[in-house]
Amino acid sequence: MIGKIKQFNFKALLILNTFALIITSYIFNNFIYIGVYILFFFTSLFTTKNGLKIIRKFNFLQNIRAEGPMTHFKKSDTPTMGGIFMLIPFLIFLLIITIHLKSLKLFLLLFAIFGFFITGFLDDYLSIKNKKNTGLKTKEKLTLQSIISIIFVFLAYEKNFINQIIIISDSWELNMSIFILPIASLVLVGMSNSVNLTDGLDGLAAGCSGIVFYGLGTEILMKEQQELFVFSILCYSLSGICLGFLKYNDYPAKIFMGDTGSLSLGAILGSIALLTNSVFTLSILSGIFIVESLSVILQVGFFKITKKLFDRGKRIFLMAPLHHHFELKGVKEQKIVETFWKINILLVILGIVLKINL
Repeated sequence: MIGKIKQFNFKALLILNTFALIITSYIFNNFIYIGVYILFFFTSLFTTKNGLKIIRKFNFLQNIRAEGPMTHFKKSDTPTMGGIFMLIPFLIFLLIITIHLKSLKLFLLLFAIFGFFITGFLDDYLSIKNKKNTGLKTKEKLTLQSIISIIFVFLAYEKNFINQIIIISDSWELNMSIFILPIASLVLVGMSNSVNLTDGLDGLAAGCSGIVFYGLGTEILMKEQQELFVFSILCYSLSGICLGFLKYNDYPAKIFMGDTGSLSLGAILGSIALLTNSVFTLSILSGIFIVESLSVILQVGFFKITKKLFDRGKRIFLMAPLHHHFELKGVKEQKIVETFWKINILLVILGIVLKINL
């Protein structure tokens, strides 16, 4: 059915995602899931619309990297830092739930998200202030991310919130022992940067994030563990937030989420997956993010190796991340985004099917 849709745009994605959540709520006999999703969808619409006015007032505009596709320079006057208006309502919601439930696990989640939120905010702010595409230097950004992830992972592991056994199925487990600590840190930092790298085309990261959060929330529900249901609610609220933001971020984008949004969304995915032992499923659901990140790693690594061997660096792709490669091949931006959305939906279906059958 997905393959037959000629123009899979924002409205089509919204309808499909909403319908999927209605079915999910019906199956699990709890309509709070669709309720939270709808509430935060309209909250995100409201905050993004009004936040757009604030950003324009302060002239917070996107700086395009010189190495990027030439077609992107027309986006240089697009407002950025939209992630602020996406995530502040969610952070308030999470804080209220954390205080109400007096949950240390949720407090650690809040700590991780807020840490990556501030890191992204600093990067965006310095980028705008310095009128360059980069704000924080790569080493500075990675250092901050690593410090936050190490604190989060260490405290969560100490309180037994992170399981050293990665569950793949009811009959297949991987006992990582003490190695779960570096793996967990890698998951958190890696997912944050993967979503950040994916945020290069109008609506790409927001749309994929909305899809993945739905899939992760459903996978957590299927565990049938009462204490984890709150994480499903958080995932569905974020799915609504991403799609509400997508209304203004879809091609041609009126606003970008910036690192404030992309680094935070990736960190949320990683930290929730770690706290609910959903890392294996997340690796399937987030296939688009992972492939985008791997394309950069392969491109840089291959270039450095060939430069040492042949005194002249060679490239695998025309440009990395992968979506830029397709752009330079002549594929329209909207087509790339729609295709990636469709692939992401199929990955969510695959993840749920594997969860049921393995």
